[in-house]
Amino acid sequence: MIQYVFLWTDALVFVLLVVVLAFAWVARNKEHLRAPWGQVVRSRMAVASLVVLSVYTITGLLDSIHFRKSLPEQEGQQEVQYSGDVLSVLDTLLGPMRAQDEKTYSAPFAAHLYARETVTGPDGEQRRVFPRLKYGGAHLTDPAKQKGADIARRSVTALAEAVAIILLLYGLLGLRLARKWQKPWMTALGIIARGASDVPWRTALLTLAVFVLLIALMINLSAAYHILGTDKVGQDVLYQTIKSIRTGLVIGTLTTLVMLPFAVLLGMMAGYFRGWVDDVIQYLYTTLNSIPGVLLIAAAVLMMQVYMANHPELFETMAERADLRLLFLCLILGITSWTGLCRLLRGETLKLRELDYVQAADAFGVAKSSILVRHLLPNLMHLVMIAVVIDFSGLVLAEAVLSYVGVGVDPTTQSWGNMINRARLEMAREPMVWWSLLAAFSFMFILVLAANLFSDAVRDAFDPRLQAQR
Repeated sequence: MIQYVFLWTDALVFVLLVVVLAFAWVARNKEHLRAPWGQVVRSRMAVASLVVLSVYTITGLLDSIHFRKSLPEQEGQQEVQYSGDVLSVLDTLLGPMRAQDEKTYSAPFAAHLYARETVTGPDGEQRRVFPRLKYGGAHLTDPAKQKGADIARRSVTALAEAVAIILLLYGLLGLRLARKWQKPWMTALGIIARGASDVPWRTALLTLAVFVLLIALMINLSAAYHILGTDKVGQDVLYQTIKSIRTGLVIGTLTTLVMLPFAVLLGMMAGYFRGWVDDVIQYLYTTLNSIPGVLLIAAAVLMMQVYMANHPELFETMAERADLRLLFLCLILGITSWTGLCRLLRGETLKLRELDYVQAADAFGVAKSSILVRHLLPNLMHLVMIAVVIDFSGLVLAEAVLSYVGVGVDPTTQSWGNMINRARLEMAREPMVWWSLLAAFSFMFILVLAANLFSDAVRDAFDPRLQAQR
């Protein structure tokens, strides 16, 4: 029996998902919206990046469905009691990695601890040895001889499973496109394989194949080994890194959701109305920009910490406490990050308001709000879209920096910033522990790179000036 836990960030994430799906549904029937996105999905780089972002997004969504398991019933118990540990669907899927904790550090695919310990042998003599791990390689009697062959066997099994899944997806995609193109199934498969379709389905399948192979390897190897090693308290580093995906996505998406209304509305108003409206808005964002962002964020987070410490009765679990701090961090980052886009939109609006069609609409007495929404906003959307994606990348990196200096997410929250913060001490020890930093950097690098490549395609598709040159 389980009890679902509804966190604030979970609700906002799914609200944002519904908004995106609703926009996609509306855009299907709007040629001026469908055409730019059609150009985006015809780009091989954009499609490959979209597959990467989709995998990260699905992982984050699975980690946004939380629940608590019921405790064993005691004699005479009247009500069901639930555990204080808040789990997610992703935790259930990553069961072996979450539960199999070691004593302390261990290297990737290791069968022994990373540091020597003093043990007493059967003869009473003390020796300095590398003790065996409790879970990693525990099924091997002689790791030095058996580990290589065991990893190779499990990898071949994962490869076979990945090939079977990709071939199945390839066949299903061929069936779907054969009906759409009204061609035989084998002909559709050939078009996909040659990359002759307008949408680069071959690129999408190849990118997806890489992730399917990685997931198959993770499933087959994580049950017997710690693929990326363990940290100081023996927790699996790969588990921490995957769990950190949700934090990065929440910081990037919810902060953007907070920032956009301020930036778009105030930027257009300042550029179109000018006069005292422009002066007030400029004064507002100039004043906000003059305050060091890190200091403002640190002060706000510290005030929130004091509030949570003085009102512990408001939080039933540690997860709810950490979630509120994460939400508050998103709000603060959103309030402090809208000024750049606002200034950019103001400058562009000052130029657009002098164009003939805007002047004509104003002369015919069209409502100001209608001019802003129907004439100015569509011509600013390319700037908004590119700024949103680039800001997403910057916010993911900002979370790492803020957590590194101690004013980011709660220390109990799994995030790449917290991993990097802990890794700075691990890099200074002897022997050096390098895998935590490498894991956090790699996952963050892939996400930010995919977002930036996708933003380039979005900019090219939505920029009216580039469209006019074609």
